[in-house]
Amino acid sequence: MDESQITPKQIVETLDQYIIGQGEAKKAVAVALRNRYRRMQLSKDMQDEISPKNLLMIGPTGVGKTEIARRLAKIVNAPFVKVEATKFTEVGYVGSDVESMVRDLVENAVNLQKVEAYKSVRTDAEKEANNQLVKLLVPAERKKNNKNDMQNLMSMFSAMQKGEMPTPDAPEEEVSEDIREKRMSTSEKLRAGLLEDEQVKIKVDDSSANMAGQNSMLNQMGIDLNDTLSGLMPKKQIERTVSVKEAREILAHQAAEKLINQADLYHDAITRAENTGIIFIDEIDKITGGNSNNSGEVSREGVQRDILPIVEGSQINTKYGSINTDHILFIGSGAFATSKPSDLIPELQGRFPIRVELDDLSKEDFVRILTEPTNALTKQYVALIGTDNIKITFTIEAVNKIAEIASDVNHNTDNIGARRLHTILEKLLEDILYEGPDMQMGEITITEQYVDDKVGKLAGNKDLSRYIL
Repeated sequence: MDESQITPKQIVETLDQYIIGQGEAKKAVAVALRNRYRRMQLSKDMQDEISPKNLLMIGPTGVGKTEIARRLAKIVNAPFVKVEATKFTEVGYVGSDVESMVRDLVENAVNLQKVEAYKSVRTDAEKEANNQLVKLLVPAERKKNNKNDMQNLMSMFSAMQKGEMPTPDAPEEEVSEDIREKRMSTSEKLRAGLLEDEQVKIKVDDSSANMAGQNSMLNQMGIDLNDTLSGLMPKKQIERTVSVKEAREILAHQAAEKLINQADLYHDAITRAENTGIIFIDEIDKITGGNSNNSGEVSREGVQRDILPIVEGSQINTKYGSINTDHILFIGSGAFATSKPSDLIPELQGRFPIRVELDDLSKEDFVRILTEPTNALTKQYVALIGTDNIKITFTIEAVNKIAEIASDVNHNTDNIGARRLHTILEKLLEDILYEGPDMQMGEITITEQYVDDKVGKLAGNKDLSRYIL
Protein backbone atom coordinates (compact mmCIF):
# COMPACT_ATOMS: atom_id res chain seq x y z
CA MET A 1 0.00 0.00 0.00
CA ASP A 2 1.17 3.55 -0.75
CA GLU A 3 2.18 5.69 2.24
CA SER A 4 -0.17 8.42 1.00
CA GLN A 5 -3.17 6.09 1.25
CA ILE A 6 -2.68 4.77 4.77
CA THR A 7 -3.26 6.59 8.04
CA PRO A 8 -1.50 5.95 11.39
CA LYS A 9 -4.64 4.23 12.72
CA GLN A 10 -4.73 1.91 9.70
CA ILE A 11 -1.04 1.08 10.20
CA VAL A 12 -1.67 0.14 13.83
CA GLU A 13 -4.72 -1.94 12.85
CA THR A 14 -2.61 -3.85 10.30
CA LEU A 15 0.20 -4.40 12.81
CA ASP A 16 -2.38 -5.70 15.32
CA GLN A 17 -3.13 -8.57 12.92
CA TYR A 18 0.40 -9.91 13.42
CA ILE A 19 1.76 -8.51 16.70
CA ILE A 20 0.07 -8.68 20.10
CA GLY A 21 0.23 -5.68 22.44
CA GLN A 22 2.99 -3.03 22.30
CA GLY A 23 0.47 -0.31 21.46
CA GLU A 24 2.86 2.58 22.23
CA ALA A 25 5.54 1.22 19.91
CA LYS A 26 3.05 0.65 17.10
CA LYS A 27 1.68 4.17 17.51
CA ALA A 28 5.19 5.67 17.42
CA VAL A 29 6.26 3.90 14.23
CA ALA A 30 2.92 4.69 12.57
CA VAL A 31 3.36 8.41 13.28
CA ALA A 32 6.99 8.31 12.07
CA LEU A 33 5.86 6.71 8.82
CA ARG A 34 3.06 9.20 8.26
CA ASN A 35 5.44 12.11 8.99
CA ARG A 36 7.54 11.05 6.00
CA TYR A 37 4.51 11.37 3.73
CA ARG A 38 3.64 14.73 5.31
CA ARG A 39 7.17 15.96 4.60
CA MET A 40 6.89 15.03 0.91
CA GLN A 41 3.85 17.34 0.59
CA LEU A 42 5.85 20.42 1.63
CA SER A 43 7.95 22.79 -0.47
CA LYS A 44 11.47 21.65 -1.39
CA ASP A 45 13.07 24.16 0.99
CA MET A 46 10.92 23.00 3.89
CA GLN A 47 11.53 19.31 3.02
CA ASP A 48 15.27 19.79 3.39
CA GLU A 49 14.81 21.29 6.86
CA ILE A 50 12.75 18.42 8.28
CA SER A 51 14.76 15.45 9.46
CA PRO A 52 13.21 12.00 10.07
CA LYS A 53 12.12 11.25 13.63
CA ASN A 54 14.28 8.18 14.25
CA LEU A 55 13.11 5.76 16.94
CA LEU A 56 14.85 3.88 19.71
CA MET A 57 12.97 0.75 20.81
CA ILE A 58 13.85 -0.47 24.29
CA GLY A 59 12.79 -3.89 25.52
CA PRO A 60 13.86 -7.51 26.08
CA THR A 61 14.30 -9.96 23.24
CA GLY A 62 11.26 -11.64 21.72
CA VAL A 63 8.67 -8.93 22.49
CA GLY A 64 8.16 -7.78 18.88
CA LYS A 65 10.71 -5.03 18.17
CA THR A 66 12.05 -6.50 14.93
CA GLU A 67 8.64 -7.76 13.81
CA ILE A 68 7.09 -4.29 14.17
CA ALA A 69 9.76 -2.75 11.95
CA ARG A 70 9.65 -5.57 9.38
CA ARG A 71 5.85 -5.50 9.12
CA LEU A 72 5.91 -1.71 8.89
CA ALA A 73 8.11 -1.91 5.79
CA LYS A 74 5.86 -4.58 4.22
CA ILE A 75 2.73 -2.50 4.77
CA VAL A 76 4.01 0.28 2.49
CA ASN A 77 6.33 -1.91 0.36
CA ALA A 78 9.37 0.10 1.47
CA PRO A 79 13.04 -0.94 1.23
CA PHE A 80 14.01 -2.49 4.57
CA VAL A 81 17.19 -3.90 6.01
CA LYS A 82 17.95 -5.26 9.47
CA VAL A 83 21.51 -5.19 10.77
CA GLU A 84 23.16 -6.10 14.06
CA ALA A 85 25.25 -3.26 15.47
CA THR A 86 27.65 -5.82 16.92
CA LYS A 87 28.81 -6.98 13.47
CA PHE A 88 30.31 -3.58 12.73
CA THR A 89 33.78 -2.53 13.82
CA GLU A 90 35.48 0.82 14.00
CA VAL A 91 37.31 1.95 10.86
CA GLY A 92 40.78 0.45 10.99
CA TYR A 93 39.63 -2.80 12.61
CA VAL A 94 38.81 -6.05 10.82
CA GLY A 95 35.04 -6.32 10.33
CA SER A 96 32.06 -4.97 8.43
CA ASP A 97 31.96 -1.39 7.26
CA VAL A 98 28.99 0.55 8.70
CA GLU A 99 28.24 1.94 5.22
CA SER A 100 27.38 -1.61 4.09
CA MET A 101 23.94 -1.30 5.71
CA VAL A 102 23.09 1.55 3.32
CA ARG A 103 24.33 -0.47 0.35
CA ASP A 104 22.20 -3.40 1.49
CA LEU A 105 19.21 -1.05 1.64
CA VAL A 106 19.84 0.11 -1.94
CA GLU A 107 20.15 -3.52 -3.06
CA ASN A 108 16.77 -4.20 -1.47
CA ALA A 109 15.30 -1.12 -3.18
CA VAL A 110 16.65 -2.27 -6.56
CA ASN A 111 15.02 -5.68 -6.08
CA LEU A 112 11.68 -4.08 -5.20
CA GLN A 113 11.94 -1.76 -8.19
CA LYS A 114 12.77 -4.67 -10.50
CA VAL A 115 9.66 -6.56 -9.42
CA GLU A 116 7.49 -3.56 -10.31
CA ALA A 117 9.37 -2.89 -13.56
CA TYR A 118 9.05 -6.52 -14.65
CA LYS A 119 5.31 -6.40 -14.00
CA SER A 120 5.00 -3.36 -16.27
CA VAL A 121 6.61 -5.18 -19.22
CA ARG A 122 5.34 -8.66 -18.36
CA THR A 123 2.95 -8.92 -21.31
CA ASP A 124 5.59 -8.02 -23.93
CA ALA A 125 8.24 -10.14 -22.23
CA GLU A 126 5.98 -13.20 -22.11
CA LYS A 127 5.07 -12.73 -25.76
CA GLU A 128 8.76 -12.69 -26.70
CA ALA A 129 9.38 -15.73 -24.48
CA ASN A 130 6.63 -17.69 -26.23
CA ASN A 131 8.11 -16.79 -29.63
CA GLN A 132 11.47 -18.16 -28.50
CA LEU A 133 9.84 -21.28 -27.07
CA VAL A 134 8.19 -22.04 -30.42
CA LYS A 135 11.60 -21.88 -32.13
CA LEU A 136 13.17 -24.09 -29.47
CA LEU A 137 10.38 -26.68 -29.61
CA VAL A 138 10.37 -26.71 -33.42
CA PRO A 139 13.94 -25.91 -34.51
CA ALA A 140 14.58 -24.99 -38.13
CA GLU A 141 17.21 -26.56 -40.32
CA ARG A 142 20.45 -24.65 -40.33
CA LYS A 143 22.20 -23.65 -43.48
CA LYS A 144 25.89 -24.28 -43.53
CA ASN A 145 27.96 -21.14 -43.38
CA ASN A 146 29.42 -20.73 -46.89
CA LYS A 147 32.13 -18.31 -45.84
CA ASN A 148 35.61 -19.74 -45.71
CA ASP A 149 37.95 -19.29 -42.77
CA MET A 150 39.57 -16.18 -44.27
CA GLN A 151 36.20 -14.48 -44.77
CA ASN A 152 35.21 -15.31 -41.19
CA LEU A 153 38.51 -13.88 -39.95
CA MET A 154 37.96 -10.66 -41.92
CA SER A 155 34.43 -10.32 -40.51
CA MET A 156 35.74 -10.66 -36.98
CA PHE A 157 38.53 -8.14 -37.62
CA SER A 158 35.99 -5.68 -39.05
CA ALA A 159 33.84 -6.04 -35.93
CA MET A 160 36.85 -5.30 -33.70
CA GLN A 161 37.59 -2.12 -35.66
CA LYS A 162 34.01 -0.96 -35.00
CA GLY A 163 34.43 -1.66 -31.28
CA GLU A 164 32.05 -4.62 -31.40
CA MET A 165 32.54 -8.04 -29.85
CA PRO A 166 33.89 -10.35 -32.60
CA THR A 167 31.88 -13.54 -33.04
CA PRO A 168 32.00 -16.05 -35.84
CA ASP A 169 29.00 -15.90 -38.17
CA ALA A 170 26.25 -18.21 -36.98
CA PRO A 171 24.64 -20.57 -39.45
CA GLU A 172 21.48 -19.14 -41.00
CA GLU A 173 18.09 -20.74 -40.32
CA GLU A 174 16.09 -22.24 -43.15
CA VAL A 175 12.35 -22.28 -42.36
CA SER A 176 10.52 -24.65 -44.66
CA GLU A 177 6.74 -24.71 -45.15
CA ASP A 178 6.54 -27.84 -42.99
CA ILE A 179 8.46 -26.16 -40.14
CA ARG A 180 6.28 -23.05 -40.43
CA GLU A 181 3.10 -25.11 -40.06
CA LYS A 182 4.49 -27.04 -37.10
CA ARG A 183 5.44 -23.76 -35.39
CA MET A 184 1.93 -22.37 -35.89
CA SER A 185 0.44 -25.52 -34.37
CA THR A 186 2.91 -25.41 -31.46
CA SER A 187 2.16 -21.72 -30.85
CA GLU A 188 -1.55 -22.51 -30.51
CA LYS A 189 -0.82 -25.35 -28.07
CA LEU A 190 1.38 -23.02 -26.02
CA ARG A 191 -1.40 -20.44 -25.76
CA ALA A 192 -3.81 -23.19 -24.70
CA GLY A 193 -1.38 -24.33 -21.98
CA LEU A 194 -1.06 -27.86 -23.39
CA LEU A 195 2.74 -28.00 -23.40
CA GLU A 196 3.57 -26.78 -19.87
CA ASP A 197 5.25 -30.06 -18.83
CA GLU A 198 7.18 -30.59 -22.09
CA GLN A 199 10.97 -30.55 -21.70
CA VAL A 200 13.05 -28.00 -23.61
CA LYS A 201 16.73 -27.06 -23.69
CA ILE A 202 17.60 -23.39 -23.12
CA LYS A 203 20.78 -21.43 -22.54
CA VAL A 204 21.11 -19.42 -19.33
CA ASP A 205 23.86 -17.32 -17.78
CA ASP A 206 26.24 -19.36 -15.64
CA SER A 207 25.74 -18.06 -12.09
CA SER A 208 28.83 -19.94 -10.91
CA ALA A 209 30.90 -17.59 -13.06
CA ASN A 210 29.91 -14.68 -10.80
CA MET A 211 32.98 -13.20 -9.19
CA ALA A 212 31.14 -11.54 -6.30
CA GLY A 213 33.00 -13.57 -3.73
CA GLN A 214 36.32 -12.47 -5.20
CA ASN A 215 35.64 -8.75 -4.94
CA SER A 216 33.58 -8.38 -1.74
CA MET A 217 35.96 -5.67 -0.54
CA LEU A 218 35.36 -3.67 -3.73
CA ASN A 219 31.60 -4.15 -3.28
CA GLN A 220 31.89 -2.68 0.21
CA MET A 221 33.39 0.43 -1.37
CA GLY A 222 30.53 0.65 -3.85
CA ILE A 223 32.49 -0.74 -6.79
CA ASP A 224 31.09 -3.65 -8.77
CA LEU A 225 33.83 -5.37 -10.76
CA ASN A 226 31.34 -7.78 -12.33
CA ASP A 227 29.60 -5.01 -14.30
CA THR A 228 32.94 -3.76 -15.57
CA LEU A 229 34.16 -7.19 -16.63
CA SER A 230 30.84 -8.16 -18.23
CA GLY A 231 31.25 -5.24 -20.59
CA LEU A 232 34.64 -6.56 -21.71
CA MET A 233 33.79 -10.18 -22.24
CA PRO A 234 30.62 -12.13 -23.09
CA LYS A 235 28.75 -13.85 -20.28
CA LYS A 236 29.40 -17.55 -19.97
CA GLN A 237 26.26 -19.57 -20.68
CA ILE A 238 25.27 -23.12 -19.85
CA GLU A 239 22.56 -25.34 -21.29
CA ARG A 240 19.70 -26.51 -19.05
CA THR A 241 16.80 -28.88 -19.69
CA VAL A 242 13.65 -27.52 -18.04
CA SER A 243 9.89 -27.66 -18.43
CA VAL A 244 8.17 -25.24 -20.81
CA LYS A 245 6.56 -23.53 -17.82
CA GLU A 246 9.94 -22.89 -16.17
CA ALA A 247 11.58 -21.98 -19.48
CA ARG A 248 8.92 -19.34 -20.14
CA GLU A 249 9.74 -17.65 -16.81
CA ILE A 250 13.47 -17.69 -17.55
CA LEU A 251 13.06 -16.39 -21.09
CA ALA A 252 10.50 -13.77 -20.01
CA HIS A 253 12.95 -12.54 -17.37
CA GLN A 254 15.70 -12.31 -19.98
CA ALA A 255 13.38 -10.43 -22.34
CA ALA A 256 12.28 -8.06 -19.55
CA GLU A 257 15.94 -7.22 -18.83
CA LYS A 258 16.23 -5.90 -22.39
CA LEU A 259 12.93 -4.03 -22.28
CA ILE A 260 13.70 -2.16 -19.05
CA ASN A 261 15.94 0.89 -18.95
CA GLN A 262 18.40 -0.14 -16.23
CA ALA A 263 19.66 3.43 -15.65
CA ASP A 264 16.13 4.63 -14.91
CA LEU A 265 15.51 1.61 -12.70
CA TYR A 266 18.61 2.28 -10.58
CA HIS A 267 17.78 5.99 -10.31
CA ASP A 268 14.23 5.23 -9.17
CA ALA A 269 15.51 2.62 -6.68
CA ILE A 270 17.92 5.07 -5.07
CA THR A 271 15.19 7.73 -4.87
CA ARG A 272 12.92 5.15 -3.27
CA ALA A 273 15.56 4.16 -0.72
CA GLU A 274 16.28 7.82 0.10
CA ASN A 275 12.65 8.73 0.74
CA THR A 276 11.05 5.54 2.06
CA GLY A 277 13.95 3.31 3.21
CA ILE A 278 13.99 1.87 6.75
CA ILE A 279 17.17 0.65 8.45
CA PHE A 280 16.67 -1.36 11.64
CA ILE A 281 19.81 -1.40 13.82
CA ASP A 282 19.42 -4.20 16.34
CA GLU A 283 21.53 -4.72 19.49
CA ILE A 284 22.49 -1.05 19.53
CA ASP A 285 22.85 -1.36 23.30
CA LYS A 286 25.78 -3.75 22.77
CA ILE A 287 27.97 -0.96 21.36
CA THR A 288 27.57 1.30 24.39
CA GLY A 289 30.65 1.72 26.55
CA GLY A 290 28.75 1.67 29.84
CA ASN A 291 30.77 2.29 32.95
CA SER A 292 33.32 -0.45 32.26
CA ASN A 293 36.89 0.28 31.29
CA ASN A 294 37.65 -2.70 29.10
CA SER A 295 39.83 -2.74 26.00
CA GLY A 296 36.83 -3.10 23.67
CA GLU A 297 35.20 0.16 24.78
CA VAL A 298 37.17 2.35 22.38
CA SER A 299 36.09 0.21 19.44
CA ARG A 300 32.46 0.30 20.58
CA GLU A 301 32.45 4.07 20.79
CA GLY A 302 34.27 4.13 17.46
CA VAL A 303 31.39 2.17 15.89
CA GLN A 304 28.93 4.70 17.28
CA ARG A 305 30.96 7.55 15.78
CA ASP A 306 31.06 5.74 12.42
CA ILE A 307 27.27 5.23 12.47
CA LEU A 308 26.65 8.86 13.48
CA PRO A 309 27.31 10.57 10.10
CA ILE A 310 25.10 8.04 8.30
CA VAL A 311 22.20 8.69 10.68
CA GLU A 312 22.86 12.44 10.51
CA GLY A 313 22.84 12.34 6.73
CA SER A 314 25.68 11.75 4.29
CA GLN A 315 26.46 10.66 0.73
CA ILE A 316 27.27 6.96 0.33
CA ASN A 317 28.62 5.50 -2.89
CA THR A 318 26.99 2.29 -4.10
CA LYS A 319 27.40 0.32 -7.31
CA TYR A 320 24.07 1.77 -8.47
CA GLY A 321 24.99 5.38 -7.77
CA SER A 322 25.31 7.77 -4.85
CA ILE A 323 22.62 7.85 -2.14
CA ASN A 324 21.84 10.54 0.43
CA THR A 325 20.88 9.18 3.87
CA ASP A 326 19.28 12.42 5.16
CA HIS A 327 15.72 11.10 5.12
CA ILE A 328 16.14 7.36 5.66
CA LEU A 329 14.24 6.23 8.77
CA PHE A 330 16.53 4.60 11.33
CA ILE A 331 15.08 2.43 14.09
CA GLY A 332 17.50 1.48 16.86
CA SER A 333 16.70 -1.47 19.09
CA GLY A 334 18.14 -2.99 22.22
CA ALA A 335 17.30 -4.65 25.54
CA PHE A 336 19.43 -2.12 27.50
CA ALA A 337 19.50 -4.64 30.38
CA THR A 338 23.05 -3.82 31.49
CA SER A 339 23.21 -0.32 30.00
CA LYS A 340 20.90 2.59 29.28
CA PRO A 341 20.27 4.88 26.28
CA SER A 342 22.26 7.64 27.98
CA ASP A 343 25.36 5.42 27.65
CA LEU A 344 25.31 6.09 23.90
CA ILE A 345 27.44 9.03 22.82
CA PRO A 346 25.39 12.28 23.16
CA GLU A 347 25.46 13.01 19.42
CA LEU A 348 23.92 9.61 18.58
CA GLN A 349 21.34 9.90 21.38
CA GLY A 350 20.13 13.13 19.82
CA ARG A 351 19.58 11.42 16.48
CA PHE A 352 17.03 9.04 18.04
CA PRO A 353 14.58 11.53 19.56
CA ILE A 354 11.64 9.11 19.93
CA ARG A 355 12.07 6.56 22.71
CA VAL A 356 9.63 3.67 23.05
CA GLU A 357 9.74 1.07 25.80
CA LEU A 358 8.20 -2.31 24.97
CA ASP A 359 6.57 -4.36 27.73
CA ASP A 360 7.47 -7.84 28.92
CA LEU A 361 5.03 -10.46 27.71
CA SER A 362 2.64 -11.96 30.26
CA LYS A 363 0.85 -15.31 30.26
CA GLU A 364 -2.25 -13.56 28.84
CA ASP A 365 -0.13 -12.14 26.01
CA PHE A 366 1.16 -15.63 25.21
CA VAL A 367 -2.41 -16.95 24.98
CA ARG A 368 -3.28 -14.20 22.51
CA ILE A 369 -0.05 -14.75 20.53
CA LEU A 370 -0.91 -18.45 20.20
CA THR A 371 -4.43 -17.84 18.90
CA GLU A 372 -5.20 -14.34 17.62
CA PRO A 373 -2.70 -13.18 14.95
CA THR A 374 -3.14 -14.04 11.28
CA ASN A 375 0.10 -16.03 11.50
CA ALA A 376 -0.51 -17.46 15.01
CA LEU A 377 1.80 -20.33 15.92
CA THR A 378 -1.03 -22.82 16.55
CA LYS A 379 -2.47 -22.02 13.10
CA GLN A 380 0.95 -22.62 11.54
CA TYR A 381 1.30 -26.06 13.14
CA VAL A 382 -2.29 -27.02 12.27
CA ALA A 383 -1.50 -26.20 8.61
CA LEU A 384 1.89 -27.98 8.66
CA ILE A 385 0.57 -31.18 10.21
CA GLY A 386 -2.48 -30.98 7.96
CA THR A 387 -0.24 -31.68 4.96
CA ASP A 388 0.01 -35.25 6.32
CA ASN A 389 -3.82 -35.52 6.31
CA ILE A 390 -3.92 -35.21 10.09
CA LYS A 391 -6.35 -32.77 11.68
CA ILE A 392 -4.93 -31.37 14.90
CA THR A 393 -6.92 -29.33 17.40
CA PHE A 394 -5.76 -27.38 20.47
CA THR A 395 -8.19 -27.07 23.38
CA ILE A 396 -8.30 -23.69 25.14
CA GLU A 397 -7.03 -25.39 28.31
CA ALA A 398 -4.02 -26.70 26.38
CA VAL A 399 -3.29 -23.22 25.01
CA ASN A 400 -3.49 -21.78 28.55
CA LYS A 401 -1.10 -24.47 29.81
CA ILE A 402 1.41 -23.77 27.02
CA ALA A 403 1.26 -20.05 27.84
CA GLU A 404 1.71 -20.76 31.55
CA ILE A 405 4.75 -22.98 30.92
CA ALA A 406 6.31 -20.37 28.58
CA SER A 407 5.82 -17.64 31.18
CA ASP A 408 7.29 -19.79 33.98
CA VAL A 409 10.34 -20.90 31.97
CA ASN A 410 11.03 -17.31 30.90
CA HIS A 411 10.81 -16.23 34.54
CA ASN A 412 13.03 -19.02 35.87
CA THR A 413 15.66 -19.01 33.13
CA ASP A 414 16.47 -16.44 30.44
CA ASN A 415 13.58 -14.27 29.26
CA ILE A 416 13.43 -14.75 25.48
CA GLY A 417 9.86 -13.53 25.09
CA ALA A 418 7.59 -15.10 22.49
CA ARG A 419 10.47 -17.12 21.08
CA ARG A 420 9.97 -19.47 24.04
CA LEU A 421 6.68 -20.56 22.46
CA HIS A 422 8.57 -21.88 19.41
CA THR A 423 10.80 -24.16 21.51
CA ILE A 424 7.89 -25.43 23.64
CA LEU A 425 5.62 -26.20 20.65
CA GLU A 426 8.43 -28.00 18.82
CA LYS A 427 9.01 -30.20 21.85
CA LEU A 428 5.27 -30.65 22.41
CA LEU A 429 4.54 -31.75 18.83
CA GLU A 430 7.81 -33.59 18.18
CA ASP A 431 6.26 -37.07 18.15
CA ILE A 432 3.32 -36.06 15.94
CA LEU A 433 5.64 -34.35 13.45
CA TYR A 434 7.80 -37.50 13.40
CA GLU A 435 5.00 -40.09 13.17
CA GLY A 436 2.62 -38.01 11.03
CA PRO A 437 3.64 -39.18 7.52
CA ASP A 438 3.15 -42.85 8.55
CA MET A 439 -0.27 -42.28 10.12
CA GLN A 440 -1.86 -41.54 6.71
CA MET A 441 -4.81 -39.70 8.27
CA GLY A 442 -6.57 -39.05 11.57
CA GLU A 443 -7.62 -36.48 14.16
CA ILE A 444 -5.59 -35.50 17.22
CA THR A 445 -6.67 -33.22 20.04
CA ILE A 446 -3.99 -31.53 22.12
CA THR A 447 -5.32 -31.41 25.68
CA GLU A 448 -4.00 -29.86 28.87
CA GLN A 449 -2.99 -33.33 30.08
CA TYR A 450 -1.05 -33.97 26.85
CA VAL A 451 0.83 -30.67 27.29
CA ASP A 452 1.58 -31.49 30.91
CA ASP A 453 2.89 -34.95 30.02
CA LYS A 454 5.08 -33.76 27.16
CA VAL A 455 6.57 -30.50 28.46
CA GLY A 456 5.08 -29.80 31.91
CA LYS A 457 7.47 -32.11 33.74
CA LEU A 458 10.44 -30.72 31.76
CA ALA A 459 9.43 -27.17 32.69
CA GLY A 460 9.31 -28.16 36.36
CA ASN A 461 12.93 -29.35 36.26
CA LYS A 462 14.96 -26.14 36.10
CA ASP A 463 18.16 -27.91 35.10
CA LEU A 464 16.48 -29.69 32.16
CA SER A 465 14.30 -26.77 31.02
CA ARG A 466 17.34 -24.52 30.83
CA TYR A 467 18.75 -26.70 28.04
CA ILE A 468 15.67 -28.21 26.38
CA LEU A 469 12.99 -25.51 26.58
